[in-house]
Order: sequence, then C-alpha cells, then structure tokens
Amino acid sequence: MLKHSYALLLFFSIFILNSCKNEVKIPSENSSKTHTYAVDYAEGFSVEIFEDYKIITLKNPWPGSEKTFRYLLTKDKSKIANKDDYDAVVQIPVKRIVVTSTTHIPSLEMLDAAKALVGFPNLNYISSETTRALIADGNIKELGKNEDLNTEILVELAPEVVVGFAMDNNNSAFSAIQKAGIPVLYNSDWTEVSPLGKAEWIKFFGLLFDKQDEADALFKQIETNYLEAKEIAQDAKNTPTVISGAMYRDVWYMPQGDSWAAQFIKDAKGEFLWKETKGTGSLSLNLETVIDKGKDADIWLGPAQFESLKEIKESSNAYTQFKAYKTGEVYSYSLKKGATGGSVYFELAPNRPDLVLKDIIKILHPELLPDHELYFFEKLN
Repeated sequence: MLKHSYALLLFFSIFILNSCKNEVKIPSENSSKTHTYAVDYAEGFSVEIFEDYKIITLKNPWPGSEKTFRYLLTKDKSKIANKDDYDAVVQIPVKRIVVTSTTHIPSLEMLDAAKALVGFPNLNYISSETTRALIADGNIKELGKNEDLNTEILVELAPEVVVGFAMDNNNSAFSAIQKAGIPVLYNSDWTEVSPLGKAEWIKFFGLLFDKQDEADALFKQIETNYLEAKEIAQDAKNTPTVISGAMYRDVWYMPQGDSWAAQFIKDAKGEFLWKETKGTGSLSLNLETVIDKGKDADIWLGPAQFESLKEIKESSNAYTQFKAYKTGEVYSYSLKKGATGGSVYFELAPNRPDLVLKDIIKILHPELLPDHELYFFEKLN
C-alpha cells in the first residue's frame, strides 16, 4: 500500500512538472534581462529585451496622460501564464495587422511588411503607390473612420494586432476589439516633437515583425542623413527669417517654438520668428500681430491649404503685404498628393525627417545642396 501511494505521488509530481514546462511564467521584474533596446530620440516608448520575449513600455499615449502601457511580444503566446500582467500580449512575427494612421504606412513598407496590412480606416488618405496597389487588388479592407471603426469587419479580418492612436482613454471601438480577443497597441509617434524621435518609431514596428535589425539599420541611415544635413546647414553665411501657417476663419495658426516644424527651421539654420514661444502645438494669432512681426520675413513655409500665389491673394489681399509673397518665396507641402488625394507630406514626412530637412536647407540656402531636388515642398507659382 505504501509502495502504491509513493508511485501515485511520483506520477502526479511528474505530471505537474511537465504541465508547468508548457507554460512560461514571465515576471516583469525578476526575469533575466539580456539588454535594454536603444531608443535614443523617441520619448514615447522604451524596450526591454529578454531571452524569449520583449516588453514595450508605452509612455505618453496621448498629450497630458500619465498612463503607461506594457506590451509583451513573444514567439509563442500559448506558453505565457501571466497574460493579465500586460495590457496586450502579441505573438511575433505578426502576419496580419491593422494600423490606423497614414504615418504607420511607411514603416510597414520600409520593413517589407506592407502585405501584412489587412485593414485601414478611410483608405483614401493613403498616398503611397505601393500600398494603393494592394488596396486596388482587394488585399486591404475599408474600416470606416478612426473615431467610428467598423469593428464587425475588423474582427472578421482576424488581425493578430491592431495598432491605434487616441486623444484620450475613451475609445469604445478599441474596447470592443480587445473584448473580441484582438490585442490593441497604442502608437504615439504623433506626440513626439523631435524629428528623429518621430522617425525612430520604425523600431516599434520592427519589434512587431521581428525585424529588429532591419529597423535599426533603416533608422540609423535616416539619422546619419539628418545629422549630416544639419551639419552642412551650419556652414551657411546667413540666417533667413521664416514665417509659417496661414489664416483660417480669421485666425492665423503658427507653429509654437518647441514644435516639430520649428525644430526643422532651426536645424536648417533659419530664424523662425516665433521661436521664443513655448509649446509644441500651434499658436492662434490675429492677422495684425503676424503682419507686425512677420511682414519682412524672407521665407514663408507651409502656407496651409493654399496651392498658388493667386489663391493666396484671392483669399485675402492682406497677404500681399508680406515680403515673401512679393518676392515669391512661398513654399508649400500641400501640392504633392496620392491618387485619391492623400497628403504625401503628412504620411511620409514623420518617417523621413532627413528629406524634410534637406528640402528646407535647399529653400533657405540653395547653394549648400546644389544637387538636391525638393521632395515634399514646392515653390508656389
């Protein structure tokens, strides 16, 4: 009897041990971390690399938020015992994905992962010819609008992950998607103010597709191009003055001094006339204020929606008082569009700040980059 009880105890011990081997308990604090993945410019996320998994910590998911999210990436999701310790668990490499911002499209394409995209809200916003070809072939489905995603179609597409963005924590569509068992990951590339910080989010997608090395190499090249161009700009003998924006319903919206747009002008060795203002968004100014301070500016960059000097004048004769208008030194990024009207600048510029900077250097100091042809900007006729 004693021998039989011992054998039974041994059997159950072996059974329990073998069962435990099939599930991996991943404590967030005590596991053996191999290294912290370098994220040098982006402030919105950090990455920890472990032997069998990776953890993305998302910070600042939307402006003013103190909430953080933790996402676990693993090659075998079925072995994770403590899924509830994370806001999402994703099996990598991802084969089917839904993204919700056009700024995500270039990262997928650069990582040769565009074919993984199965759905997107408002397909007309996408300008890339590569992804538009996939849309034309029926490989990417329309999901409605960002603020009102068609969750029924999305769930039928069975993506392995949805990459979204939000203005706050009240997104009923994302909640419904998560309840359906589909992980939702926030991507806050849009909250970054450093040009290289925005571009570094390609590493976020590199982790999802298990193409970490490819993402590193792509970003490194962009970083090198940007820093080399910035160094060239410092050789300029003059510092042209710059204004930006235009009026909308009697309010002139101008980038604030700490913004993404202002940083480009500074790095191109231009003097943005509102550089001393604090903040990373937009200033709301009246016309008189802008005329008083900016009428003698050498360059006018990004005049909102206007596509010609004639259109600017027809909108308001007051614009003709500006020196940049009189000399024709007005440059817009609004003219370059995709086949269905999507903005190439808003889609690609956050991912390729090196091209934006070279454009602005070419505009401010054409002698420094004689062989560069404007990519995003065009001089208004």
